[in-house]
Amino acid sequence: MNVFIVELRAHRKGLIIWAFGILFMVVAGMGKYVALSSTGQSMNDLFAQMPKSMQTVFGIGGFDLSKASGYYGMLFLYLALMATIHAAMLGADIISKEERDKTAEFLLSKPISRNKIITSKLLAAFVNILTFNIITLVSSIIVVGKYSKGEAVTKEILILMSGMFILQLIFMFIGSAIAAVSKNPKTATSISTAVLLITYILSMAIDLSGKFENLKYLTPFKYYEAKNLINGGGFQLSFVVLSIIIISATISITYVFYKRRDLSI
Repeated sequence: MNVFIVELRAHRKGLIIWAFGILFMVVAGMGKYVALSSTGQSMNDLFAQMPKSMQTVFGIGGFDLSKASGYYGMLFLYLALMATIHAAMLGADIISKEERDKTAEFLLSKPISRNKIITSKLLAAFVNILTFNIITLVSSIIVVGKYSKGEAVTKEILILMSGMFILQLIFMFIGSAIAAVSKNPKTATSISTAVLLITYILSMAIDLSGKFENLKYLTPFKYYEAKNLINGGGFQLSFVVLSIIIISATISITYVFYKRRDLSI
């Protein structure tokens, strides 16, 4: 039994649905850019009139919105949120679905170790989110390039997608760790999504109030912000190291607790 292939097939339909969703978001987002830029009013002035809270929600972050790359930088926040929700749900579901669907007995009856099971599952999830990221990358380069008016955008998009991929990995493995630890497999996906949304809201709160700046290390959404990645700051070493620590720790938790737990059959 090839668990890796089985998992890829099991989540193929979900990947297609999410891929169409992200493609629609890119096309619709850049379509809005064209509509706004055609009004003749400066988009920078238009968004500058908004309250700070609204600017934070829209993820403006000091971008030059008259450029396609700047508008895409604002759009990136929503792409990253969608990608991480997909990753967190996938990480939790791929670990817990046998118990949830009462098929664990079938899986465990096969001559395969739990280590190999979990490795195959995580590899399948990795390929799934990598495919999702590549689809987002290619569609972004094509769509943004169409409206860039000669502006070079490929480099900026590659940097943003690299940051988004690390975010996807973080939340995928957080989801798998929660599923491995959780005693109720039916709640693993909702808990993983809740953790993600809490960290997202925290990142919004940090932007709205300078009082919470020290909490930025608690939310991965602050590690790879578009304004830092494409406005000269690039990847911050401390955040990259912290990402590696989080990913390593959650992978370890997934293996340790999955091997120890008594699967409900």
